[in-house]
Amino acid sequence: MTVQIRPVRTRGDLNAFVDLPFRLYRGQEHWVPPLRLLHKQELNRKRNPFFEHAEAEYFLAERDGRVVGRITAQIDRNLHAFQGNRWGQFGWFECEDDQEATDALLDTAAEWVRTRGCDRLVGPFSFTTNDECGLLIAGHDRPPIVLTGWHHPYYRALLENAGMARAMDTLMWDCHARERAGVHPMLWKAAERVEPDHGIVVRNFRKKDIEAEIGRFLEVYNSAWERNWGFVPLTEREVRHYAKELGPILDENWAFVAEKRDTGEVVGAALTVPDFNQVLARVRNGRLLPFGWLKLLRHRRDIDRIRIFALGVKPDYAHTGLGAKLYEVHYQAAMSTPQGGGEAGWILESNVAMNKGMKRMGGRIARRYRFYERLLEEDAEPSVPPESRYSGDWVDETTMARGRTENV
Repeated sequence: MTVQIRPVRTRGDLNAFVDLPFRLYRGQEHWVPPLRLLHKQELNRKRNPFFEHAEAEYFLAERDGRVVGRITAQIDRNLHAFQGNRWGQFGWFECEDDQEATDALLDTAAEWVRTRGCDRLVGPFSFTTNDECGLLIAGHDRPPIVLTGWHHPYYRALLENAGMARAMDTLMWDCHARERAGVHPMLWKAAERVEPDHGIVVRNFRKKDIEAEIGRFLEVYNSAWERNWGFVPLTEREVRHYAKELGPILDENWAFVAEKRDTGEVVGAALTVPDFNQVLARVRNGRLLPFGWLKLLRHRRDIDRIRIFALGVKPDYAHTGLGAKLYEVHYQAAMSTPQGGGEAGWILESNVAMNKGMKRMGGRIARRYRFYERLLEEDAEPSVPPESRYSGDWVDETTMARGRTENV
């Protein structure tokens, strides 16, 4: 039967959109099911502050009345204004191994953004780089860490055969914070000079003041990441939204703020979170009721990994060695918590300094995610010139399993 593409219009359609991955990934041990309730909240245009500056449409692909794929198409006005571009984006892509359905979904998303003035289709973003994004293309042999996805290996071929070209890769680094011997000694020397030479002190988050602390972190985040590919600053409402989402999984031992000792100015921050995926993996149906919430509570103490979600320094203080100090406090936290290591990322392949920093910490590339684009106008140029992309050796899953990180 011919594939039919239709927009999500009813509550039943939305349920089908959210439910599809649970069927596609049934039996896949490394896929971690999301909480259905949270996904519905993210897709709710009235509750997600993303839609205060964006619009989106959700589509289902059906064959003979059976849902076989899904996708979103979205336009973020804040992204256009901040980056000076006319990107249209796609996200939330899931599909059976069905090239016709994939072609139809991407063609529909491309046409939706094209008719609204966009010059390309870029993704996947669900919905921005501040959310889960990118397609896993290497590292399928390990479970995803919190706030990252696991995707069928055949997705890459589906997208590329549909005419989607590589735009940017991001890397996840595996780091074991108790293995200090593998760290370059210059890191420790730089860290110990931060306070005496520059008057900067690093402290832990105060969970009782979580909204203000998230606000301090995002002050750094919006400053330190502003030159990143695809980045868009968070609004005040989005800050409160993320504070509410991150609050339940935040651990004060793993979240840090760097301030000037004499003025209290926030100059750097690091937000690291326990790998809550280790708990979510036990709630296979993605439902909190009747007993899912009990599993979440019971197994919370079993978490032994962390994800370094973001670590940054304001540009005016990049010369102080504060990055090294923020690395150092992670090693200190590992000595007093059950979490001795985890993953750091996503780090853009073009971010040479950060990738070198991960290597100096003894890190190893664990996984790679890819963003794709399709140009919709003849005179449109690729969002990342080929010469500025990562030019080192390709790191495939076999290489990563051996822990080799040369040419990064």
